[in-house]
Amino acid sequence: MADQYAQTGEDKRPTDIPVLRWEEPPEGPVLVLLDQTRLPGEEVELVCTDAPALVEAIRSLAVRGAPLLGIAGAYGVALAAARGFDVEEAARALEDARPTAVNLSVGVHRAESAYRAALASTGDTTAAATAALTAARTLHREDAEASARMAAHGLALLDELLPGGGQRILTHCNSGSLVSGGEGTAFAVALAAHRAGRLRRLWVDETRPLLQGARLTAYEAARHGMAYSLLTDNAAGSLFAAGEVDAVLIGADRIAADGSVANKVGSYPLAVLARYHHVPFIAVAPVTTVDPQTPDGASIEVEQRPGFEVTEVTLPQVPVTGAGGGIPVAPLGTQAYNPAFDVTPPELVTAIVTEEGAISPVTAEALAELCARSRQR
Repeated sequence: MADQYAQTGEDKRPTDIPVLRWEEPPEGPVLVLLDQTRLPGEEVELVCTDAPALVEAIRSLAVRGAPLLGIAGAYGVALAAARGFDVEEAARALEDARPTAVNLSVGVHRAESAYRAALASTGDTTAAATAALTAARTLHREDAEASARMAAHGLALLDELLPGGGQRILTHCNSGSLVSGGEGTAFAVALAAHRAGRLRRLWVDETRPLLQGARLTAYEAARHGMAYSLLTDNAAGSLFAAGEVDAVLIGADRIAADGSVANKVGSYPLAVLARYHHVPFIAVAPVTTVDPQTPDGASIEVEQRPGFEVTEVTLPQVPVTGAGGGIPVAPLGTQAYNPAFDVTPPELVTAIVTEEGAISPVTAEALAELCARSRQR
């Protein structure tokens, strides 16, 4: 079994390069991103000087993950304002870049609202741009704080459901510091369990077709010295059947008002497996991922990705011949079904963990109460 055992020593950040930062060189402000499409092979930064560059970075998944997309969207509005571009046009382009991830629109609206309020009160575009940047920085800080609180609430829930430690946790896609202003969502809970000596094994789904688990979660787990094993998505069933999974932890890109959870495609089959094998299935996300305007799972728009992500593979330092820049693995002209996300209904979700605490069972009433509590804070 390809395996990684827990390591002792310093608990390091997954990378010494910030996942996202605002800089103001003499030629004008820029948003600097860690290009996640190049990980784990190399740590390379992208410099965005305008909203269209950021939109492309979002669509290409150079920057990704629900909470971080919200932060990036807010900074994108601030960037457009600071450089004198049309703020409304930039905001709409950013908002449309990834339709399923509600945090993106939340971040965009927050910075845009701050910009418009300052412009209305002062008539000064410079002051309005400063207000948008302040809103983005505030969102960035709040997300880091929310991440820490989610980790604490999630660890408490795991201890309640799985007393005694020795927890074997399965996770899907990537939900660590690469998607957050802090240490992440679901991965942050597993990391808290590791630091508390309760994590026996982190099972990392490869997460096809773009391998966010293999490329990114394994990368983060290794840097933190966690005991982890990588598996192909279709091997998860055999793990459940062997009794090797104690809990499933996933992030979320949108949570509907009824508690339906949209997350990286492949999450729903894990929920079905978990229910059959009586294993807790837990979604971890900030309150900003809850969308009260989306009534149920059927109302969630699921992004469809390009077919070449399925019909081609990309390997470093290998000549490419495919239309998408990769090596073809299917006959020319093959049509691919490639949804970015699937939706898990609330009856299959054991609990939803947010910075405001956990709800279980997952109901529309409990979720609405949690969101109301968050607004009061």
